[in-house]
Amino acid sequence: MKKFMEEFKAFAMRGNVLDMAVGVVIGGAFGKITTSLVNDIIMPLVSILTGGVDFSAWKWVLKEAVMEGSEVVDPEIAVNFGNLISVILDFIIIAFAVFCMVKAINKMHDKLSKPEPEAEPEAEEDPEPTKEELLLAEIRDLLKEQSK
Repeated sequence: MKKFMEEFKAFAMRGNVLDMAVGVVIGGAFGKITTSLVNDIIMPLVSILTGGVDFSAWKWVLKEAVMEGSEVVDPEIAVNFGNLISVILDFIIIAFAVFCMVKAINKMHDKLSKPEPEAEPEAEEDPEPTKEELLLAEIRDLLKEQSK
C-alpha cells in the first residue's frame, strides 16, 4: 500500500497532471462565461429575431401535465430543443475560442522556435598564388599544349 501511495504521489505531482488540473479549473470558469454569453446576450437577440419568443423555453410537449388545483399530479413530458440549441451554441463558442487560442499559441511557438537567420560568413578570398604556384601553373599549361 505504501508503494502504491508513493507511485500515486509521483503521478499526481508531475508537471503535466498539474497543468491539466489548472486547465480543467480554468475551462470550468470559461464554460460559465460562455454559458452566460449565450443565455444572457445571444439568446435574447435570437428571440428578437424570432418574434420575442423565449428561445430557451422552446419545447415540443409530448404529454401535458395533469394538475389537481395547484398541485401537479403527473408532470409534463417534453423535448426541450431550445435548451439543446443553447448548449450547441455554447459548444460552438467554446470550440471557436479554444481554436483561436491554440492557433495563437502555435503561431507564437513557431516564432520562438525558429532560429534567427545567422549572418552568412563572408566568403574567404583565395590568397594570392605564390611565385612557385604561378611557375608550376605555367609548366602545366606548357605541357598540355605540347601533348596536343
